[in-house]
Amino acid sequence: MRFVLYLLMMCTVALGVGFGLSYYALNDGRMFGAVEIGPWAAWPDAGSPTPNPYTRSFLVREGELQLGQAEGIRFTASTDSAGDPLTRDCTYKVVGMTPLATGWTLVALDEDGINIAAPDADPVLRSNGLSRPNDGSIAIAIGKHLSAGNWLELSGDGPFRLVLSLYDTATFSGFSSDSSMPAITKEACP
Repeated sequence: MRFVLYLLMMCTVALGVGFGLSYYALNDGRMFGAVEIGPWAAWPDAGSPTPNPYTRSFLVREGELQLGQAEGIRFTASTDSAGDPLTRDCTYKVVGMTPLATGWTLVALDEDGINIAAPDADPVLRSNGLSRPNDGSIAIAIGKHLSAGNWLELSGDGPFRLVLSLYDTATFSGFSSDSSMPAITKEACP
């Protein structure tokens, strides 16, 4: 009797751990297929003809058109550099250097992937439309309240994520040793 009880308990634990890890890998999976640099995460295999199974599950879950490996790579951030979730109630600053790329765009999306830029504002910030210091770094304010300099104006309430798309870049190809990404810092919250 004791043997049957132990056998049932071991099967329950094995199934729980197996299904739990499978659920995590298919729903989040950043530990398996993503590259994380600070708050930014990217899936380098997303544009390859044969992505690994974890990247394939990410692609199916997102349901978005991905950039090919020769076209670029997309980084997403749903937390700031301190690990706190991004929310439209706060104002953030994106500061630092971006990896070497011909161009890039920065957009804010809600949980459903809808652009949340204010109706009268630019829906996306482009690398060629920013004012920068001589060192090439960026400083972008993100929030609902007016800010001096480069500003991505948001609308609505709730959480959001930032998507930084680098075009024509060699970030993960081995030709670039620059793995720096800009920091996302919380400036103010009501």
